Amino acid sequence: MTAQAHAAAFELSVMQDDNQLIYSSAGNRTVALNRMKAMGVDAVRVSVLWDAVAPRKKLKNGADPKAYRKANWDKYDDLVRAAQAYGIQVYFDVTFPGPRWTQAKANDPANQRTWKPNVRQFGRFYQAVAKRFTGSYHDENEGKGVLPRVSWWGIGNEPNQGGWLMPQSRKIGGHLVPTSPGLYRDLLVAGADALIRTGHSDDTINMGETAPLGVPPQSERRPLRPALFIREMFCLNSALRPYRGSAAKDRGCSSVKKLSILKKLPRLTYAHHPYTKKTSPLKRDKSRDAITIANLDSLPKLLDRIAAKTKLIPSGLGVVLTEFGWETKPPDSFNGISLEQQAEWNNLGDYATYVNPRVFANTQFLLFDVPPRKEFPRNSKAYWFTYQSGLFYANGQRKPSATAYMLPFVIRKSGGSYVFWGQVRFTANGADQVIQIQRKQGSDWVNDGDPVPVTNTVGFYEVPRAAQKGTVYRALWTAPDQSAALSSREVKAP
Repeated sequence: MTAQAHAAAFELSVMQDDNQLIYSSAGNRTVALNRMKAMGVDAVRVSVLWDAVAPRKKLKNGADPKAYRKANWDKYDDLVRAAQAYGIQVYFDVTFPGPRWTQAKANDPANQRTWKPNVRQFGRFYQAVAKRFTGSYHDENEGKGVLPRVSWWGIGNEPNQGGWLMPQSRKIGGHLVPTSPGLYRDLLVAGADALIRTGHSDDTINMGETAPLGVPPQSERRPLRPALFIREMFCLNSALRPYRGSAAKDRGCSSVKKLSILKKLPRLTYAHHPYTKKTSPLKRDKSRDAITIANLDSLPKLLDRIAAKTKLIPSGLGVVLTEFGWETKPPDSFNGISLEQQAEWNNLGDYATYVNPRVFANTQFLLFDVPPRKEFPRNSKAYWFTYQSGLFYANGQRKPSATAYMLPFVIRKSGGSYVFWGQVRFTANGADQVIQIQRKQGSDWVNDGDPVPVTNTVGFYEVPRAAQKGTVYRALWTAPDQSAALSSREVKAP
């Protein structure tokens, strides 16, 4: 049975793991791509960090890829070539911060790393990256071959977080004023202009890349909630009315008109990271300005209202979720949720994206847990400061979430009956499959109803049928030639 009309008929499965794909060995990259392909990943998200590519001294022409050290490009070049060989799309999120010479002088040395990036220099760096991956640029080494084209781009990462962009807010005239939205507005325009100049205007281009949580304006460092950040980027107050007078001046609202450049991007999308930290994906944050997977509907609604008010973005703007996941305990002895909960919540997140017709991509962050920071004591929080949201432990051992990713399975109550939903993610897109829903009877599994044909392009199915409350069910996939089988996680009917 194919997806219902109100839901997403197509959705890309994206994964991010920069540690494995960029900052590790060629062998580790191959292992990661092999596993991603086997699990059904369609695209990889990769951060192209300005500070990791640019030199320590100011460049005369930062828009020229040849102005940068060849070795600094190699890891991105190699990934794009390898991903193409696997049939995996690459999506580059080109992001600040840059090296010290690209940042304004901060009032506090602790804030220097992300303080007020130079907009012109960011635009030049973006041009260099975009020019390199037009599909016609010859690599300076590796046989001088033409590098594959990249056709999916993000502009910045989590600009509503002080760890990526500061100041978040500043005191002006005795009032705390959100500052990062205006900074990002100019950086967004610079990135969009760079993509247009280099022939990428028809590519998929993400704006936003916002983090899900935050606080009201408090300080230079504290993060802003995403709905507030989005409104302020367009210089709209909480009632979506344009700021006037001193309020507009304090926010640099004279530059809002430059956002009209976004009209030149026919495949513009809004990117967001709908984490809930340690909270259920079904539980909304107390603040209406937070946007997590639990209130995901509020994002396209807000964007449509802004589109109607400003005419700067189109109504019906597509949404992509470009980071998502939960950390687990184990291995982290301080943070995270249980392994079984991670598998369950990941699948509930999958379902939430499926039922939202505006969402066309969801991104698992990470494939492998990041190894702990061994310079700190083993039983300290600092030791486990790294992310443990992988589908595999750092040593390669599977978590239950690995199988749950390959074969998501959710049961939702609908009126007097139930809906069985899932996805055969790991098989080739477009290949018809069949799954069998089974129920647990004692220690055995018995078939429940007829087999379900899966004809959706990316393997979605949705089946309304009767079920018994408290009964445990699973989905069983069997290869057409009976050579292999895979069962989903076990789910109790609510």
